[in-house]
Amino acid sequence: MSNTNIPFSEIAAIDLGSNSFRLQMAKVVDDHLIFHDSMRELVRLGAGLSEDKTLDKETQKRAIECLQRFGERLRGLPIKAVRAVATNTFRVAKNAPELLKAAEEALGFPIEIIAGREEARMIFVGVSHSLPKADHKRLVIDIGGGSTEFIIGEGLEPIHMESLYMGCVSYSLKFFPDEKITEAAFEKARISAAAEIQSISKTFNSKNWQEAVGSSGPARSLGEVLRLNNITNGDVTIEGLRELRQILIKAKEFKKIQLNGLSVDRASVISGGLAIMLAAFEELDIKSLTVANSALREGVLYELLGRMQHQDTRQATVNSFMRRYHVDKAQVKRVKDLLINLLTSVENKLSMDIDVAKQYLTWSAQLHEIGISIAHSGYHKHSAYIIENADMPGFSKMEQETIGFLVRSQRRSLAKLPMPLVSEDLCVLSMIFRLAVLFHRNRQDIQPPELNLAWSKLGFGLDVEQKWLSENPLTQAELIAEVGYWKDINITLNLA
Repeated sequence: MSNTNIPFSEIAAIDLGSNSFRLQMAKVVDDHLIFHDSMRELVRLGAGLSEDKTLDKETQKRAIECLQRFGERLRGLPIKAVRAVATNTFRVAKNAPELLKAAEEALGFPIEIIAGREEARMIFVGVSHSLPKADHKRLVIDIGGGSTEFIIGEGLEPIHMESLYMGCVSYSLKFFPDEKITEAAFEKARISAAAEIQSISKTFNSKNWQEAVGSSGPARSLGEVLRLNNITNGDVTIEGLRELRQILIKAKEFKKIQLNGLSVDRASVISGGLAIMLAAFEELDIKSLTVANSALREGVLYELLGRMQHQDTRQATVNSFMRRYHVDKAQVKRVKDLLINLLTSVENKLSMDIDVAKQYLTWSAQLHEIGISIAHSGYHKHSAYIIENADMPGFSKMEQETIGFLVRSQRRSLAKLPMPLVSEDLCVLSMIFRLAVLFHRNRQDIQPPELNLAWSKLGFGLDVEQKWLSENPLTQAELIAEVGYWKDINITLNLA
């Protein structure tokens, strides 16, 4: 099969982890990926988190400078050929929005903050593509800088996913703050990790899988150290981990650790990573673990390839939600057709890509009534809550928030919502969505009037056929009420 239908010959993924930032490039050849260039920089973003969960200026500066270098490498690539994802530190930092804006400017591409379980899902996608096909279930453990992901899956499909708030950077800082390694400190770290893992042990213990695999830096580093110091053949074993623990305790300090294959930057976080891995082995009854060469960034690339091949995980998720919540597909089509028609009136004024705008509006139409299964009263709020808080494979946190906002703002008062400025894309998307829902309130296959939406920094104007309005007085009354809702937030909607 050729790649004649693939729009890009080269794609890229950026993984903004709590320890390292990584860039992976890949060529698309015959619908497959050939990895050909990569960059890694030790940023230690998680180490810059203060006790009140804010990132210090020096750490932010390191992050921005790294992304400027990545941006130079990516220069010339189309925006749809690049996907950047940010993980745990971006999830928990209070000033993440401030950093995100500067980071996107430095990189030159949008950055998505992904939830823990979504990170876990894409890790499994990346790992499973690098392993031989197997009919059995695999456990994948990915110890990052600030979180650790556990996934059980079969083939290319993850089945169970969890993300725990513990990582090699956060644990090294918490339990070995003075860079000293003692038996007592190590035991506290192991017990803390074990307590976290206990909460998932019933699902992830060895009775539920046949092979264990480790991914990302800490697992690979442990495997390399064990092999190069003749402790194991490269696999990670519980005996090897315990022997390595004694070597670290004997060294007493990070800077005195002398192990073949252990770099200076890995030496500063190996204690935290080892404590977590050892706790996982003991709590989940793992005897041996092999190390994979791929992880999150490869998963991101395969997801990007899937979208290019019209195999978008996000649409599969939306379809699943529609089935689960018994969505009225006829009503979805009515609303969707009108909002896409309205979008054409303003598409040349949008800042965002028109295809992205269509996706947001389409997903919102498909999901806007899922809350009816909870209660008809205030169903738009129930729908938005589900969208914003559910595990939605394929979606970033920001995508869920955008769809949730559109769904929440679909009807009634806007006064209590964090409405964007009238000049922002999200404001006009909200207007379009509200109008599409309003004109199909009767849920019948009627022909709506010809509509033309105008949008400027002064507000909105809507041309509606007056004869049609006089024949539909209920819709006319709702349009007049709609003018009032926008007036309440100081945005003009003129009817003509």
